[in-house]
Amino acid sequence: MVTVPPLSPTERSRVRRHRDRQRSDRAELHAVLDEALVAHLGRVVDGEPVVLPTLHVRVGETLYLHGSSGAASLRGDEPVCVTVTLLDGLVYARRWFTQSANYRSAVVRGHARPVTDPDEAVVALRALVTHVAPGQEEHAEPPSRKELAATGLIAVALDEASVKTRSGPPGDGDDVAAGDHRWAGVVHLETRVTGVTTCPALPADTPVPAHVPTG
Repeated sequence: MVTVPPLSPTERSRVRRHRDRQRSDRAELHAVLDEALVAHLGRVVDGEPVVLPTLHVRVGETLYLHGSSGAASLRGDEPVCVTVTLLDGLVYARRWFTQSANYRSAVVRGHARPVTDPDEAVVALRALVTHVAPGQEEHAEPPSRKELAATGLIAVALDEASVKTRSGPPGDGDDVAAGDHRWAGVVHLETRVTGVTTCPALPADTPVPAHVPTG
């Protein structure tokens, strides 16, 4: 059995506010990254901060991020910050001050390594397709050499990362809640499939493959 080392906070990854919400179990980092479908990549481009949403996938202790090979945000071995957030609920409190949200979030700091090895790129892209559309890696056609060359991938090691979560009811405090009958609680949220639309280039009666969720 392989022992996974815990997350060891660094000066940059240490949570400053609500320290009790920081998690040290690396498995929780993996769980957040594996459940989320979108990450936000932050870096400095031409002296200006840029944050872009992108698809991602975790392979072991490496996070891969997807983009065009011509994208300025994917060039060079530069410091980056990647964030992922799963919003689990909206917390309705009795005071504006204690309105909040239930969430699981991860912040990864490191250097973006452009993926230039074709074999690594194919492995990462297959994992990415499997992550966002399970089963599609077998149904769809793999990339050609030209398509592979036009696809940008960067890798970020999960050496410096933090996880912060919140769950539970409003933090109004017993002194506020006592005798106050205004409703307070949590509105639960989730990401789910609501249906599918067949590509208009196909006959309308084309069956949806079994691996495609339909809601």
